[in-house]
Amino acid sequence: MQKRKKPIILIWVYATGFSIMDILITLFIFLAGLVFGSFINVVIYRLPEGKSIVTPRSACTSCGNALVAKDLIPVFSFLLLKGKCRYCGARISFRYPLVEFVTGVIFVILFYKFGISVEYFFTVYLMSILIIVFFIDLDHMIIPNELVIAGLLGGVAFFIVRFWVKDRLIGNNALWYSPLLGMLVTSGFLLLIALIGAAVYGTDAFGMGDVKIFLPIGLILGFRLAVMSLIFSVFIGGFAGLFLIITGLKNRKSQIPFGPFIVSGTFLAILFGHEIISWYLGFL
Repeated sequence: MQKRKKPIILIWVYATGFSIMDILITLFIFLAGLVFGSFINVVIYRLPEGKSIVTPRSACTSCGNALVAKDLIPVFSFLLLKGKCRYCGARISFRYPLVEFVTGVIFVILFYKFGISVEYFFTVYLMSILIIVFFIDLDHMIIPNELVIAGLLGGVAFFIVRFWVKDRLIGNNALWYSPLLGMLVTSGFLLLIALIGAAVYGTDAFGMGDVKIFLPIGLILGFRLAVMSLIFSVFIGGFAGLFLIITGLKNRKSQIPFGPFIVSGTFLAILFGHEIISWYLGFL
């Protein structure tokens, strides 16, 4: 008698060592990320325009028709509607499903980094704010104070929680004021560079939004990871700027938003910062 073939999903489960429960939890977290990414899209669109992020209901930006539930299913509505408005046929920006998908992926990656833990919830909180920073700064070259304040509220909450719970972001042996040091050193460094740039060249090397957003980054990540975030951000920004100049897409006097590089650098610091620090210290 011929053996029945096992479903591909079961083969994958056995090969990777994941259990069905692991897969279900991952799927749930990814879907939660998609839903939250939908809200992030609202904030990205409305916050720079000074609109409420709560009301009114979402509507097509072309025809103004209010969107119903079946139009607002993250990613899937975009695919089912083939990227067009159900009512007027206008093209829907690909950015909407992109933001939703990226948010879901980040939620899952952080889950596999930290599991369900205090670090997970606060890094998800920080990265959710930074995704908003990424796209608003890319579009408008501003980092709204509301995002800085929201980040600081989360940072202060985490700072208090750390008196009872040790976390892997600052490390078990870190001093209690490591988050304060991370906040002051990174923001202070960028502020100093901005002041020197203004004095020497008559222009800001960094916007004040870039300076301020490192306040919550430092407070949540602590000194070591905040410094790594700054280093990553500067390197990524430098290479990206050089590439844009070489390719002629920008010139030396062009303004390039630094926020997206801060977001990328911070995510890399969260994922690999301590490993890189340990690797570096191993050579000393």
